[in-house]
Amino acid sequence: MRNTLLRMLAALMCVLADCADITPVKDFDLQRMAGKWYNIGLATNSQWFVNHKEGMKMGTAMFVPTAGGDLDLTYANLNADGSCWRMTHLAKKTETSGKFSFHSQVWNNDNDMHIIEVVYDDYALVHTIKTKNGESEVLNKLYSRTPDSSVIQQQKFIQFSQETGVLPDNIVILPKNAECPEA
Repeated sequence: MRNTLLRMLAALMCVLADCADITPVKDFDLQRMAGKWYNIGLATNSQWFVNHKEGMKMGTAMFVPTAGGDLDLTYANLNADGSCWRMTHLAKKTETSGKFSFHSQVWNNDNDMHIIEVVYDDYALVHTIKTKNGESEVLNKLYSRTPDSSVIQQQKFIQFSQETGVLPDNIVILPKNAECPEA
């Protein structure tokens, strides 16, 4: 009960304070964002994540810009049994450069995704507000162009996640994992 209350208070603080004012990186370049990224870190107070974080491992994401300025997102994770879990979204551009929105049919939620910080040949910090049935949750991700990331990148990710209301125990640097074969 206490942990649930703390999570709810952290999410509320986030919504009322910093999270509403989070702005995407200045001069975002959609074409340079294209390509393969490794999902190095996840941070969220979502109950699903809290219940499953121990078994999670690194996966990949493909970011493919569309001709209209949207972003095709394809995620892949290799499961312990050798099968692959995949998910795709079409993230629609918004009036704000570096901000996209999409509906997840898998999770039945609406997502506002912000590219917060990016060094296009190295790493990206992505902040998403996921809303379902009027309730919002923060999901932060740390991506890297390689399966490794620097301690400095990880520290930025951890600090940013705490500033957006994620509890320290719910910020995870994912263990390395083999990749799914190309689909």
